[in-house]
Amino acid sequence: MKKPLSIMLSALLVASLMAGCGPKKTEEPKDNKPAEQTNELKPEEGATLLVWESEGPEGEYIKYVASEFEKKYGVKVKYEPVNYTDTSGKLQQDGPAGVGADVFAAPHDHLGKMVAAGLIQENHNPDRVKNDFMEAALRGVSLDGKVYGYPTAIETYALFYNKDLVKEAPKTYEEIIEFAKTFNNPKEKKYALAWDVGNAYFSYSFLTANGGYVFGKQGTDKDDIGLNNEGALKGAEFYKSLRTILPLKAADSNYQFMDGSFTAGKVAMIINGPWAVKAYQDAKVNFGVAPLPTFGGAQPKSFSGIRALYVSSFTKYPKAAKLFAEFATSDEMLMKRFEMTRQIPPVKALAEKDEIKNDPIVSGFMAQAANAEPMPSIPQMQLVWDPLATTFNAIWDGQMEPKAALDKCVQTIKDAIAAQK
Repeated sequence: MKKPLSIMLSALLVASLMAGCGPKKTEEPKDNKPAEQTNELKPEEGATLLVWESEGPEGEYIKYVASEFEKKYGVKVKYEPVNYTDTSGKLQQDGPAGVGADVFAAPHDHLGKMVAAGLIQENHNPDRVKNDFMEAALRGVSLDGKVYGYPTAIETYALFYNKDLVKEAPKTYEEIIEFAKTFNNPKEKKYALAWDVGNAYFSYSFLTANGGYVFGKQGTDKDDIGLNNEGALKGAEFYKSLRTILPLKAADSNYQFMDGSFTAGKVAMIINGPWAVKAYQDAKVNFGVAPLPTFGGAQPKSFSGIRALYVSSFTKYPKAAKLFAEFATSDEMLMKRFEMTRQIPPVKALAEKDEIKNDPIVSGFMAQAANAEPMPSIPQMQLVWDPLATTFNAIWDGQMEPKAALDKCVQTIKDAIAAQK
């Protein structure tokens, strides 16, 4: 899985975020109502709902919404923990059998795949998203002019630093390398910097600093892959060099290691996202958030995305499901979500709230948002993650040289795309 804020929020994210096979597309329910009839939307008699969302603060939020929704509409809602990156795949299996979620959370880069597979219904009140939400959020849940999702958060990752160990956030990776010379102690498992090095979502930022990219034309051209261009290669070589300050195999420098070590004060800095904020605050870690450091004078770009709720095409209760998704993304509920998760709500008016625009953690993520780019949401993006992760692992562990690894990665992606035709 991040300036004055109220003014810069939309501008930065508009520039940095945008929208982003399986069973045949199912016919959309006949009772799917247009936006102008939203106020008449009422849950079906006897409706019950199942909602999938990740465990942790996000799940606690869904449980809170479920309780409030039942009080207001009399509809029982069951929450089932499913990682939001896994929900679309699970729905493709469970939906046709009638045991899938009615409403589920998913990242925006899954949108193209979900639409192509006929897994989701359109948002019944697109005007709410078009008028009230940030442009980035609208683009993130839209495809081919249609609005599908109900946005819940806008996010990117950044540099977390322990203020008890690091006086000021470093502006360059070169500073971190110097700091590691006096801080690192492998016997005590103490390291200056750690992150999930084999995770393509986080490590992709190294490829972008000098001009690497996934797909051309703002992430929409599947035939223009820039993961092995000259800039990407330069970034991959620098990525490999960081093994000197984090001398662990990729499998050992995973998310769990990074997360636990930062909480325990063993690692001074990590690369993580806003979903982790609440847990570190609860653990009383004295931390700050800052933009990703530069290397060689070049600024890495992080991936950014829109979290959203989607209504399943397989639900037996489409009215209740859509009403729940809309209720969960009302201004009131999204402010509650911010309180519980510290994730940035993607509603323009909420950016004016003091508790958001003056939050020092939020401002750190927003500073990084200026250097972020959206995950492509075209269906072919799902063919990128595994080959790119394999590439990062191979480079980090010394199994392949960067050029050979990147060339192989791009060819693997091209072959997979060709096989879809």
